[in-house]
Amino acid sequence: MEKRWFRSWPIDMPKNLVYPEMSMGQMLRRASTHSSARTAIVFRDIRLSYAQLDEYTDRFASGLVDAGVQKGDRVALFLPNVPQFIISYYGALRVGAIVTTCSPLYKERELLYQLKDSESKTIVCPKSNFQTVSNILKNSMLLNVVLTDDHDLRPLLDHTDETIQTSTEDACDTVTSFRDLLKTPRSKPEVEIAPSRDLALLQYTGGTTGIPKGAMITHRNLVANAIQFATWLKLRHDDTHLAVLPLFHIYGMTTSMNAPICSGSTMILVPRFDPTRVLDIIDRHKPTVFCGVPTMYTALANHPDIHKHNVRSIRVCISGAAPLPGEVQRKFEQATGGRLVEGYGLTESSPVTHVNPLDDPKKNRIGSIGIPLFDTDAKILDIETGEKEVALNELGELVIRGPQVMMGYWKKPEETENALRNGWVCTGDIAKMDKDGYFYIVDRKKDMINVSGLKVYPREVEETLYEYPNIREACVVGIPDSYRGEHVKAFVVLQDPTSKTNSDELATFCRQKIADYKVPSEIEYISQMPKTSAGKILRRALRQHK
Repeated sequence: MEKRWFRSWPIDMPKNLVYPEMSMGQMLRRASTHSSARTAIVFRDIRLSYAQLDEYTDRFASGLVDAGVQKGDRVALFLPNVPQFIISYYGALRVGAIVTTCSPLYKERELLYQLKDSESKTIVCPKSNFQTVSNILKNSMLLNVVLTDDHDLRPLLDHTDETIQTSTEDACDTVTSFRDLLKTPRSKPEVEIAPSRDLALLQYTGGTTGIPKGAMITHRNLVANAIQFATWLKLRHDDTHLAVLPLFHIYGMTTSMNAPICSGSTMILVPRFDPTRVLDIIDRHKPTVFCGVPTMYTALANHPDIHKHNVRSIRVCISGAAPLPGEVQRKFEQATGGRLVEGYGLTESSPVTHVNPLDDPKKNRIGSIGIPLFDTDAKILDIETGEKEVALNELGELVIRGPQVMMGYWKKPEETENALRNGWVCTGDIAKMDKDGYFYIVDRKKDMINVSGLKVYPREVEETLYEYPNIREACVVGIPDSYRGEHVKAFVVLQDPTSKTNSDELATFCRQKIADYKVPSEIEYISQMPKTSAGKILRRALRQHK
């Protein structure tokens, strides 16, 4: 790539960021060695120190070995944000198994697809989700089902034996309890792992444009991205992370679990985002780091009782997974006093690749995803051929390379060839870069709207809508149009649903700021946006909305 783009970074970049040749299991072991007495996990009234987390992880790993799990076997985690997720995740990685995470919201068809595609032989799930698993057992390759509940992490000696009631008889070789695995005598599995070659994770893409694909992520990919992110945020041992992003999602996995463990800091696990509950947790536990998505910051900044809570403990917030409206950023920073900046990543890069600088508010550029992380290269290629670098401030496809980029897609060589070109991963995002090295995502290739041959990027229209009073959330999509090809439609959630918001006035407001062909010709007011489990607005569902 042309070094002229990067002669003067807006921050001091370390010349040699060190990535130890270690596995993910060893990363947790290192944290336990240096921070053994420090609290690792807070979950409701449960607190686990790093020493306890390390011990429970070893016990779980030993239990997996006794159950026949070998290096390279796939272990599925069908869990929300609970301590068992972290123990299972690192326990599986310590025996050389490959983790694949499944959304707890999956229905039978979705779960079965991922289990069959990944060829998973073991699954860890809550007892409340066992019926979903049992209904697909005969059609899967599962040999081990590990069930857990809220009582499994009480002091081991306080446990009373319970018989697990299941609706199947001998449907799989082993149905056991998480608690029993924790009772396995502790040993330290000696499995040789090559961090740069051995897979740690099969992380499935969202599947919003087709069949989900399993991104093959190595131990080195995950360790490198955890170190990159922790270094960028200057994480300290005494930091406390509000882990409300779902850990089964790659964004939450890295920013709210792996990076905190890398730095030996504390995680407050929150299974589900509820604004009122989250404000209470912030008030009580005083988190300093909060990685989230724009919809979370929007809900908190607009919460009617936010002024009744002490939210000033927050030091830094990173917003990802979707564009961060500038107005939301300003309101949240004003309410908390913390720094909220936008970042960027994708499943195929473990996921973080860009973040705005945090050391000086003047270096943060609203509307930009920031600059590449340490040891991460990025450039913009022309959309037509994907081979030529475009000039500064011109639009093209963002491509990225770095130590966090995946090996490819599981059992999909053709898709791998399309996504990876000479070590660069093609993001599918239309972007531009300015003279100072800041990158700006304009939109997804697939989301671009074609109005009579003119390109409309939804984000630009959405940013304009957010500036209008009484709009809480906005999403813009293209609707088929027999005359123009497509027309622009906006879906809007109001701050005050009882107030009268005139669509003509809203359209007039937009015309003052953007070209007429970009102004929504159709506006629909809805009570709430359809969202993924990670809080990302589902454009596909809105396109199909009747």
